[in-house]
Amino acid sequence: MKLKDRVALVTGGGSGIGRAICERFADEGARVVVNDVRQEAAEATAKALGAGARAIAADVADSQAVRAMFAVIDREHGRLDVLVNNAGVAMGPGDDRQATMRKGEARIMEMVSGQGVQTHWDVTQSMSDEAWHHVIGVHLHGTFYCTREALKIMSRQNSGAIVNLSSVAALMGLETVPHYSAAKGGILALTRAVAREVASRGIRVNAICPGYIDTPMTAGISDLSRKLVLGRTPMGRVGEPREIAATALFLASDESSFTTGQWLSPNGGLFMG
Repeated sequence: MKLKDRVALVTGGGSGIGRAICERFADEGARVVVNDVRQEAAEATAKALGAGARAIAADVADSQAVRAMFAVIDREHGRLDVLVNNAGVAMGPGDDRQATMRKGEARIMEMVSGQGVQTHWDVTQSMSDEAWHHVIGVHLHGTFYCTREALKIMSRQNSGAIVNLSSVAALMGLETVPHYSAAKGGILALTRAVAREVASRGIRVNAICPGYIDTPMTAGISDLSRKLVLGRTPMGRVGEPREIAATALFLASDESSFTTGQWLSPNGGLFMG
């Protein structure tokens, strides 16, 4: 087992990629702490994992809640071997996903017609402060808050692995979600900076930049938009959460013992670089 008896915290573990990571880590012998902002979701995942798993509900965008969560982990386990910063949201308060999808479909039809694009995104100019701060808060602030507390424990051990979930949006930019793209780009920069900072302590920090993955977060897009994404993906399919979990396992385990400050992007060829 690649993570036998190691204590691993996975944020956003109640569904999607986070739940798949929890399941894979448990299969590899880890004692998994499942975090989610939704208590029932965290508990459902922990229950499915069986003995040794623990659920802790906390909003990672709340620094006090994060401190309290890590205090529980430190008190109950006295160590932390792996942190996976996975918690995330696609959009913020006031964002109109349906309107964005309608614009996307209109743009596709305009491009196909050969008459030129007449429908403009206008996402940034119409975005509210609340939407911007919410998405940045969950992704970038949350990753920082959890990393800060994890390092306090890992530094005592002179060991540990941190895996940050970024996105292909950080690599290529997604015009429909500039706040999400900015947050995920910030996570990549934070990954590199902290990796350099803590390498001398035996702590590794890496990131994953998934492409289009079949999760509840992506379930709402239209069939036309989905076909467009598949058309831009050389492998011709969407990814599955278990494939991201396999990448997380590699970065969390000793198999990547000489890897830090890097990103891996399972994306089916959507972005190559």
